[in-house]
Amino acid sequence: MSDSTPDRRRRWRKYHELQSALHQQWQERGYRYPSPATPPFPDDLRGLACGARTKAGTPCKLTAIYLNGRCKWHGGCSIGPTTEVGKEQSRVNGRKCGRPKKKPDQEPDS
Repeated sequence: MSDSTPDRRRRWRKYHELQSALHQQWQERGYRYPSPATPPFPDDLRGLACGARTKAGTPCKLTAIYLNGRCKWHGGCSIGPTTEVGKEQSRVNGRKCGRPKKKPDQEPDS
């Protein structure tokens, strides 16, 4: 019986949540090596593709996907600055010449 892609993604996510929970419990007990025994990875979930749409409109074919279910091109780790300080720093960094230079009459901090 073939599951639909969203069902396979759900099962893939549950498997990785279970695996990370087992690793977390293992580390809380003070163990590092060897890794804890985890259930085998289901064969029907092997080769699950990213599934995001490319700029050309075709589905992405990469199978190396992160925990969010997307590949490195479509799952981006960074969402950008979230605080006001970080957003302001991003605006400053995006200027043509970067940060404004110190004026010559100011002495350097030492």
